[in-house]
Amino acid sequence: MRYISTRGGAQALAFDDTVLAGLAPDGGLYLPATWPVLDLGALTSLDYAHLTAAVLAPFAQPVIDAATLEAICTDAYRGFGHPDIAPLRPLKPGLWLLELFHGPTLAFKDFALQVLGRLFDHVLARSGQRITIVGATSGDTGSAAIEACRDRDAIEIFILHPEGRVSEVQRRQMTTVASANVHNIAIEGTFDDCQALVKAMFNDKAFRDRHALSAVNSINWARIAAQIAYYVWATVRLGAAADGVVFAVPTGNFGNVFAAWAAGAMGLPIRRLVIGSNRNDILTRFFATGEMKTGSVFPTLSPSMDIQVSSNFERYLFELYDRDPQAVRAMMTEFATAGCFHVDAAHFERCRQTFAALSLDDAATTETIARVYRESGVLLDPHSAIGVAAAEAACADGNGVPVVAVATAHPAKFAEAVRAATGVTPELPARLADLFAREERCATLPAELPAVERHIAATLAGRGAAA
Repeated sequence: MRYISTRGGAQALAFDDTVLAGLAPDGGLYLPATWPVLDLGALTSLDYAHLTAAVLAPFAQPVIDAATLEAICTDAYRGFGHPDIAPLRPLKPGLWLLELFHGPTLAFKDFALQVLGRLFDHVLARSGQRITIVGATSGDTGSAAIEACRDRDAIEIFILHPEGRVSEVQRRQMTTVASANVHNIAIEGTFDDCQALVKAMFNDKAFRDRHALSAVNSINWARIAAQIAYYVWATVRLGAAADGVVFAVPTGNFGNVFAAWAAGAMGLPIRRLVIGSNRNDILTRFFATGEMKTGSVFPTLSPSMDIQVSSNFERYLFELYDRDPQAVRAMMTEFATAGCFHVDAAHFERCRQTFAALSLDDAATTETIARVYRESGVLLDPHSAIGVAAAEAACADGNGVPVVAVATAHPAKFAEAVRAATGVTPELPARLADLFAREERCATLPAELPAVERHIAATLAGRGAAA
């Protein structure tokens, strides 16, 4: 399998080089040159780790053999807090909750990042390289990436988060990690500022090469590949491989729902993908109008979706336009310069055949948390509540196939919002019980590329990790 850039100006890479590269040098995102086809019948009897290894195999071979992938995935999911890894919980007839918060940092990002950390180790051990990971987080990616990469000898990791725009639990899960190779930076700005800084560092070739930058954000293809597995898992567990399934996904950066789209491209019978957004509704507006147009970023109860620039949407555009890199380059250039682009009527109609979207404000999110708790006794974090509301809208369409709402975070990560809605304070698992007693380590910097690059270079020099 080779990997190509959405913008057509980068050399095709093998899987291991794609894992290390993250962003393509032409500014595009990597995708497989062809989509493999799932053998769903061969997957129905597998446990979660072995199913994930089977999904990853065609993407990784011949660079990584099947036995190595199985060992990586088995080790990655060993520490999860539920025997099913990704349990399905019935909420009401026809509606299921896919719980993706039983990993070490209580968010869906653990599913891909626990694998990615071990993939890094495997690839780096073979090559003798060291890398510097830089990533941006709107809340959950940072802690999951840190947990996956902490104490790894060949990795230094820098995570940028927007100051004051993540929950206290999310922040402390990052800033209280004592490992010497972990470095947190609070940026005086929004998540979009953090993401733009990361992309700018990757596009600064001299800085990128000097410090051997690599990515853990969902711009890294391996993140998306690993996330495909839980959509396959849910479908085969529900016995829906014949009739199909609808997934409702709380969505900010478009990586999670793109993984679902990719599963469909590989043959999973997905009838519909329903996107749930908060007040930062750029995706909802796009799927209503065909126009992608940025606006102000509003702080909400669901901060991981407080985003106006959904990086992974570029991958979908590449597929929507039949893998035409020229069309993607034109739209991405227009988006970068003018803050908007349009798709034509024919392509917009193709979008709407697959996707639906809705947005909830904080009041509706709170009401959903309260109502679901009253009706079922299930506590939802704000992001998962938006996913459930999107799923309920899909159920109302009466398509007759299972609808699965993706629960992306443990309610205890957003305890204040859950308590305000239900009167119940969700408890952190025992392994995080002392989180608020741990010492924090974090630098605060302006949203300026020179300041961030100077800080990273100086930190690496102090660690003896810079060239």
